Amino acid sequence: MINMAVHTDYLWFNTSQRQEFVRITDEIGAIVKKSGVHEGMVLVSAMHITAGVFVNDWEDGLIHDFQAWLEKLAPAGLDYRHHQTGEDNADAHLKRTIMGHQIMLPITNGALDLGPWEQVFYAEFDGRRKKRVVVKVMGMKNKS
Repeated sequence: MINMAVHTDYLWFNTSQRQEFVRITDEIGAIVKKSGVHEGMVLVSAMHITAGVFVNDWEDGLIHDFQAWLEKLAPAGLDYRHHQTGEDNADAHLKRTIMGHQIMLPITNGALDLGPWEQVFYAEFDGRRKKRVVVKVMGMKNKS
């Protein structure tokens, strides 16, 4: 018998810096394992409009390059129209849009099925306060 399952969990973040990238591959893998899903998908979605998630290589130079590139595309400190509403984080909204707010990852044989260098990251663009990511595992469990 094949059992369809959906399992929801959350990761919480409160970064010390305004912009920070946090590797979350192991945490996502642990949630997949806890779900009991053998074959399926996992949705990982930032639940705040100034944070995102993405998949790429875990290499310090590349992380720095992402941060420098994003700062060129959406610099902090400009006179954005959004700031006329009393906010000061328009660049964080733009950076989140560039990097993306959610990803879908395959699950094969009960584990994340990532490429050899692929890692999952939480990207914070307006940090220093509590935010969360939803992790929704969907798929089939093994025969019981």
